[in-house]
Amino acid sequence: MTAYQKCILCGETHDISEVLTSCPSCGGLLDVEYEWDKLPVPKSLKEFEKKWSERSVPTSFSGVWRFHELLPFVPKDKCKTIGEGQTVLQQADKVAPYVGMNAGNLYLQYEGLNPSGSFKDNGMTAALTHANLVGAKRAACASTGNTSASLALYASLTGLKSVVFVGSGKIAYGKLSQALDYGALTLQIDGDFDDAMARVREVCPKLGIYLVNSVNPFRLEGQKTIMFRVLESLRWQVPDWIVVPGGNLGNSSSFGKAFHELKELGLIDRVPRLAVINAHGANTLYEMYEKNGARWNGGNPDRPLIEGYFKRMNDENRRAHTIASAIEINRPVNFDKCLRALEWCNGLVREVTDQQILDAKAQIGQGGLGCEPASAASVAGAKLLREEGVIAPSDRVVCILTGHLLKDPTATVAYHSGQKKYHDEVLAPRGVTTTQFANNPVPVPNDVDAIVRAIEG
Repeated sequence: MTAYQKCILCGETHDISEVLTSCPSCGGLLDVEYEWDKLPVPKSLKEFEKKWSERSVPTSFSGVWRFHELLPFVPKDKCKTIGEGQTVLQQADKVAPYVGMNAGNLYLQYEGLNPSGSFKDNGMTAALTHANLVGAKRAACASTGNTSASLALYASLTGLKSVVFVGSGKIAYGKLSQALDYGALTLQIDGDFDDAMARVREVCPKLGIYLVNSVNPFRLEGQKTIMFRVLESLRWQVPDWIVVPGGNLGNSSSFGKAFHELKELGLIDRVPRLAVINAHGANTLYEMYEKNGARWNGGNPDRPLIEGYFKRMNDENRRAHTIASAIEINRPVNFDKCLRALEWCNGLVREVTDQQILDAKAQIGQGGLGCEPASAASVAGAKLLREEGVIAPSDRVVCILTGHLLKDPTATVAYHSGQKKYHDEVLAPRGVTTTQFANNPVPVPNDVDAIVRAIEG
């Protein structure tokens, strides 16, 4: 077997055909591992450029499966693709001054161009490919919105029935509308994302439903390709920093694995530093990593420290609260894998306020890319790290924008409208007191001269 599953804690291995989301022996998270010496690994990343001449082939057109040689857990003819990964890496010179970067050194990786409008499609194509491989008939997820939209879309196009668990009142309408329109059975749990995640992990094994949350190791294999496309856009040069929002920590975990594998295979000579950015109202990783000293320790994380923190959180019934709904998660399932990624990539963690997130979001929008609030945490975090002197203005920095503007338009309208109603209902409860970069609509009479005066100033 050239591909298998392996526990990141005890090292126990399992066949690729088994449907597991944790190690049966110790409960640890699982990786998809490969016997690379038995596989046709490219000698150089530049070899992937030839796929561009084969774009009539669905797996070459896909921004995930054109890198099949780096996630070869299934034969290429079994891959389920709908054209995901047609994303852009924008050199963001209009946003660079806001962050404090030199022109030409800040890049925004925009995942909002995926079919369902978020980065989740990178992982969903891989997860549902594995679901098809093992003969699954139903798939489920807990979601703050983007995962449910992606699952519902891919399930509707690949013949699976989908079930999505969402927290009551904890999902943006732009995302909920997708799950409903694509035909998913949508269950609104009386609770938040953490409650929905706990319930879906109980229900799936009981009913034999395939779970596609990022605790699924195959989903994270697909998300590795975001980094492959970043390298591709930079002509295979490794940036100095990758800055990513931290929610359930699937992206940061998969990015660390991607760079670790590329380095081990000799396809890159160094790895970038990784910065994971929490929202202040959902800052478990920041609290644990930066304040309590939680570390991977080469595969020996301090379990009493970690478990004690989560026990206190549960005992105190702490809940996440941020305008960045996609990362409104207090109990990230990929916590251990993220600690490992931070170790591999000499990483760090920061938190930013909702005010900082929405200000950064407005600047990103004026630079030509519309993103949902959670995405902007990466740019807000990069700005903070520049102010701290951790990132140099001459560093090459890539910030990940995880989802499209229309995923959560309420926050955008609230910030830019200038209306007291929106401020009181949406912004103020989350500590957003100013809208310094707002582009307020201008009311004008239904009169040509008045309109001309408004336009000409």
